Amino acid sequence: MEIVQILSQEHPLGELQLFKVTNRNGASVTLCNIGAGIVSIEVPDASGKLTDVVLGYKHIEDYFGDGPCMGKTPGRFANRIANARFTLNGTEYKLNANVGGVHHLHGGENGFANKLWTGRIANDEVVFTLVSPDGDQGYPGTLTATVSYRWKEMNELSIKLHAVSDADTIINLTNHAYFNLNGENSGSILDHILQLYATHWLPATEELITTGEITPVYGTAMDFTKPKRIGQDIFADLPQLKNGKGYDNCWVTDNAPIGQWKAIAVLHSPQSGITLQIGTSLKAMQVYTGNWLSGSPESKSGRSYNDYDGVAIECQSWPDAPNKPDFPLTVLRKGDSYEHLISYYFPAIK
Repeated sequence: MEIVQILSQEHPLGELQLFKVTNRNGASVTLCNIGAGIVSIEVPDASGKLTDVVLGYKHIEDYFGDGPCMGKTPGRFANRIANARFTLNGTEYKLNANVGGVHHLHGGENGFANKLWTGRIANDEVVFTLVSPDGDQGYPGTLTATVSYRWKEMNELSIKLHAVSDADTIINLTNHAYFNLNGENSGSILDHILQLYATHWLPATEELITTGEITPVYGTAMDFTKPKRIGQDIFADLPQLKNGKGYDNCWVTDNAPIGQWKAIAVLHSPQSGITLQIGTSLKAMQVYTGNWLSGSPESKSGRSYNDYDGVAIECQSWPDAPNKPDFPLTVLRKGDSYEHLISYYFPAIK
């Protein structure tokens, strides 16, 4: 395994960093300290050709403030918080309202995904660290977060999320990589085959705020309990799909309790033969089919991506949980540790 820092560039906010990790098979991952994100994953397709299967930008500076949150680590709280406010220990906190001036999304306008983390090589990992001060985007407590990436010889990327706070706060971290298993410049992912180990999903309002309901998927367009083309039901006559112009919904994972690793999803491309298996210790996943990618910054391949050119499967806690008493708690108490795992595994093609 070889880990090399391939970029160290001055920037008004600090040092821009890129790290490349290559295993003995030549498969590699490239990581960036803007948002502690993934900018490239190259794995072999059915013919043995190395294929970059995650979307990304041509110019590193474009990772700052981008709408798609491309490949990065949203926080302090990924996904949406209704009315940009929550109550903790009897105190109401008002957050940055970066969705229509009303709701809070992915930690706010200057959330974790748009901050410059500090990256370093630690043995066989690349570790990014960020200190978020008390009051950052409205959140209480000074929080120190780390995201550790380990690329393994069998083409598995393990992501370890960790945080501690000097005061009670809320937290929900994830990774926001967009996958296209035919290659990042190959067009639509609607013919990809997706299976989710989830028998329930969380309905949402027109503004994509969870309603508090937990609904079975069986017999609906939300049913991915068996492998299914992403495009099969994406334009079904269902308000949940019309509101988001495709899938932008949260599924509750099966198989294991919160904190215990489990497989949650399988994505496959019949064209390239590449399969992605996703596992996590978190209890939900937001599936977003890139419904608003048009107009994104220039891609690695020299064009703006089109809608549905990638799919993000964001392992996370339940959206708007701080405002939903029946949802699992997302509170991080002073002195406790937030620790979760996400893994992206690309099994060898037989």
